[in-house]
Amino acid sequence: MTTTTTTTRTAVARRDRLVNWNKVALYAALFVFLFVVLSPFFWIVKSSVSGPDELFKVPPVYLPHVTMENYRALADQVPLYEYVRNSLVYSVSSALLSVSVSFMAAYAFARISVPGRNLLLWLFVLTMALPEIATIIPLYRLLAEMKMLDSLIGLVIVMSSVLVPFTVWVLVAFIQQVPYEIEEAAIIDGANLFQIFRRIMIPLTSPALATMLVINFINAWNNLLYPLAFSVSPKSKTLSVAITEVFQARSPWGRPWNMVSALGVAMVIPAIILVLFSQKAIVRGLTRGAIK
Repeated sequence: MTTTTTTTRTAVARRDRLVNWNKVALYAALFVFLFVVLSPFFWIVKSSVSGPDELFKVPPVYLPHVTMENYRALADQVPLYEYVRNSLVYSVSSALLSVSVSFMAAYAFARISVPGRNLLLWLFVLTMALPEIATIIPLYRLLAEMKMLDSLIGLVIVMSSVLVPFTVWVLVAFIQQVPYEIEEAAIIDGANLFQIFRRIMIPLTSPALATMLVINFINAWNNLLYPLAFSVSPKSKTLSVAITEVFQARSPWGRPWNMVSALGVAMVIPAIILVLFSQKAIVRGLTRGAIK
């Protein structure tokens, strides 16, 4: 009896030690992950509030004397207010337009049964494989024909067309999860298509719609290629284009990395705030998509 009790205690102690080592390994992996992810963000924030002479000191200065001079110099060098306004209009409009069009297209793919529907959907999704740089010349000529070069409307149309295929692909899966019997009951009660969208489909797929709005906003906010290729004046240039303008400047220390860092922080902060405020909707949307 005594031998059995001792053996059991030894097994329990061995299991507890194994659990503790697993926890240590898990926390160590988490620490390494956070260090890798957050180190670049810490460095860009530090550089944005450092003086030029502190950027390249050896050994590095991890806690510099905080100054906002980089942000003031940035506002003097580029039309910062116009660029921020253009970025907001460009990103919000692209997200709203792409999700609206994609929602109706996804509903058609999910509910209307036509021969070759799945093949058509895959061909539609395959357009995402086209490199953006390969479409620049055709899009440039198209915008020129439509008199939409150097305009936010042209940029919004181009960016929305790029975002639509992936958005449709995601929303089709969510709409197919909504039982069609609910729509049939609404149709029997006299509801039209607009009422079905407003009272049934949009509320039931709202987590997916919110998730795609956030993802598309961030994609448009970070996009550099299209504003750089199709904008020539401050009336349509965005913050991402401003980075190329600031980077081309010279200083006694080489490239003005302190101002580039300040602009980088100005671009990152809106995306972080948006994700923090919408994280619950994003988690609900991703979770429902995973359940299927």
